[in-house]
Amino acid sequence: MNIQELYSCFLEANGISIDTRNITPDSLFFALKGDNFDANEFAQEALNKGARYVIMDNPKLVTDRDKMFLVPNALLALQQLANYHRQQLGLPIIALTGSNGKTTTKELIKSVLSQKYNVKATQGNYNNHIGVPLTLLQFDDETDIGIVEMGANHLNEIAFLCTIAQPDYGYITNFGKAHLEGFGGFEGVIKGKSELYDYLEDNHKMAFVNADDPRQDAKTMTFSRFTFGSKETEANATIEIIENTELATIQVGDQRITSHLTGQYNAINMAAAVAIGQYFGVSLAEANQAIQNYIPTNNRSQWIKQAPYTILLDAYNANPSSMELSVANFNQLAATTPKIYILGDMFELGTASEKEHLNIVKQVEETQHDQAFFLGREFGKVKASATSTTSVFYDTLADFFAQYPTIEEFLANKTVLIKGSRGMALEKIISFLK
Repeated sequence: MNIQELYSCFLEANGISIDTRNITPDSLFFALKGDNFDANEFAQEALNKGARYVIMDNPKLVTDRDKMFLVPNALLALQQLANYHRQQLGLPIIALTGSNGKTTTKELIKSVLSQKYNVKATQGNYNNHIGVPLTLLQFDDETDIGIVEMGANHLNEIAFLCTIAQPDYGYITNFGKAHLEGFGGFEGVIKGKSELYDYLEDNHKMAFVNADDPRQDAKTMTFSRFTFGSKETEANATIEIIENTELATIQVGDQRITSHLTGQYNAINMAAAVAIGQYFGVSLAEANQAIQNYIPTNNRSQWIKQAPYTILLDAYNANPSSMELSVANFNQLAATTPKIYILGDMFELGTASEKEHLNIVKQVEETQHDQAFFLGREFGKVKASATSTTSVFYDTLADFFAQYPTIEEFLANKTVLIKGSRGMALEKIISFLK
């Protein structure tokens, strides 16, 4: 089956499916393999549930030669189809990566650009070697601008995703201490994320750059670029970050824009969205409205204020850089009730794990607070180095719950920060509110 034949099947079908548990009627089903499954075994089930065609790579499991098509590798076929589709559309695509804030920034950019354009973007965090092709295949003739989030935890992943998506524009949120184990350290993180810059430079495309970030500014000096930053940077778009506010706020000329997000780091994400909007001709008034309309979800920088609870839930993920920023932000927030930290382990740090967890404990102990709970075995390894009587350690979330069986009573009338890696599932702490 060549790419033109595959593309014809795609055009006949109604979207793409990769999971028989949620087949889209009349869709094109790709039988992908995982560590613990082989979707070739469910090819007939996919047809029974309404798929139009199946793309598969196991000839022994073909039972319907009119609707099942063999390829050497189903995943590679999905990626090639996405790239071919991207070339047929020819629409401008913005690629987005970084250590922290990718998904929030993507949603902010989408919200701003949607004031003027029909915009489609990565759904959720579908940002890997499967998610990026699925994102591209959602774009159609009515899409004016596409936004593709790219994630990575090893070198060469961003470079590969760029060959599929072929972005016209790119933005890197930041370089942080995320996936240190996979990247082999912080310098590896910078190199891996900068693969987006490499693609943009090699293909004479444009970078959007935070000129207040010295590393990013220096890396893109010779690029075609559109910059944003404070007055001192003489950027293309002058945007000031307003500090020490409960909600992330920026100043653009005489216009002050306040969001539903918290933290200076999110103010930078807002600034990026507004700057990119300016580049594409979105007015400041429209951008302001878009930022106001964006409500954070999915446990990302969510203020939950339901009397008697005041909780900053940022439990979608965590790494040393994002944890440090969250603690610093929480520390500067004014509170009329006792301040409580509930922090969970940070994963994928390799040999740096003990050092980075201890750094967070020390940072918290230097803040004004009433109690700090550190949950997880990685934090537990540095328990002996804690010096404050307010620091309490539990190996698991279950241990924490065992100590506080009526968690809703304990959290009442307190100001609480909850943050940890995805695998810690700290959002369970406030499940009583849902």
